[in-house]
Amino acid sequence: MKKLFMFLLFTIITFSQNIITPEEAISIGLKNNFDILIAKNNNEIANNNEGKGTAGFLPTLDANGGYSFSSSDQTSNSPFSFGNSTTKGYEGRLSLNWTLFDGFKMFADNVRYKELSKLGDYQAKLIVENTMVNILAGYFNLVQQELLLGIAENSLKISEERLEKAKIRNSLGGASSSDLLNAQVSFNNDKSNKLDQELRTEIARKDLNILLAQDPETNLKVIDKIDLPAFTKDYETLIEYAKEKNSSLLIAIKNKEISESNITSLRADFYPRISLNANYGYSDREVNSDSQRFTSAVTTQSKDASVALNFSFNIFNGLRDNIDVENAIIESKIRDLQLSNEENRITGLVREKYITLQKRLEKISLEELNVTAAEQNLELQKERYETGTVNSLEFRDAQINLSRAQSDLVTAKFQARITILELQQLTGNIEILEK
Repeated sequence: MKKLFMFLLFTIITFSQNIITPEEAISIGLKNNFDILIAKNNNEIANNNEGKGTAGFLPTLDANGGYSFSSSDQTSNSPFSFGNSTTKGYEGRLSLNWTLFDGFKMFADNVRYKELSKLGDYQAKLIVENTMVNILAGYFNLVQQELLLGIAENSLKISEERLEKAKIRNSLGGASSSDLLNAQVSFNNDKSNKLDQELRTEIARKDLNILLAQDPETNLKVIDKIDLPAFTKDYETLIEYAKEKNSSLLIAIKNKEISESNITSLRADFYPRISLNANYGYSDREVNSDSQRFTSAVTTQSKDASVALNFSFNIFNGLRDNIDVENAIIESKIRDLQLSNEENRITGLVREKYITLQKRLEKISLEELNVTAAEQNLELQKERYETGTVNSLEFRDAQINLSRAQSDLVTAKFQARITILELQQLTGNIEILEK
């Protein structure tokens, strides 16, 4: 008994572990998604570029050093001959270059790099949001297909029971061949529908596995219902959220700001450039000789230092600077138009999805009433069919109406769930809100 209990417990735990929740699906997908990994690396590059060093505020310091060695063998009757000698030399130099003024270009570049860093954050956020929406849409599509498969299986079961009863009645002379054939046709149709739905379910499972970046043949298990999270925000609140937090809109705003800082950066070429240069050098030279005239090494040391303030100003370069600034201004106008277009697009989408959600919630309420009525009607027709007061076609109509009502309810819930996801992304509030 104890072994049986442990076996059942292990089976239950194993089965429950195979069922992944929407949260777990997102966790798997975000971890494995290649687009997100690429976006994170690009964002790191943008963050690394943010700083005073990349903008040109800080000086550059270079160091150079060298060592030289030479040997010579001289034969001469001159009293000043060195004879055999070796010469060693050491030298080093430090050079400092610092731009003190570049027409405010460094300030504009510093702002631009900061904005590019924020732009990278928004772009990465948008990719994550798109991935989450795609994963959740794929997840709930699989839930939908499995629920529809359950409806198809239930309809097939009813048709199978009807076929068995028709065979028994026909063998006893209580049912005509027409009733038996109708029951057989209904059974075959429902079996065909079940096969089609099994295929759609497996395709949905494969699609979800691909979204999760895992083996398409992984036998995913999902929850068996589509619950709708509470979504009570009014239209004005949704519009306000969208203008503040929508990732696509934030990207458009940031692109506009970057284009403005680019104008300031290019206008710096109209100003003079002032830079500071400083150098310090040291050298040491030593000569050793076996000549009797030189009893010790001859050494020479030197040190030098210099400081210079450089001024440069471009007088004419073929109007290239003017053209660059004019093009940057045009680019900024383009970004402004793109921003206005994006604002209009987002506002329109929020309105569309908000109205769509209201209609789909109304449809769910209507479909729930239809399911209740269809269930009651099928039970009534089933009793009448067994007593012979209705024919097989009337019973079949009641059966089809129930399957259609149940399928329509599942589809309506799926569509409403996806609409909520789209609204959450549009308003910058994408999250999992499961009951």
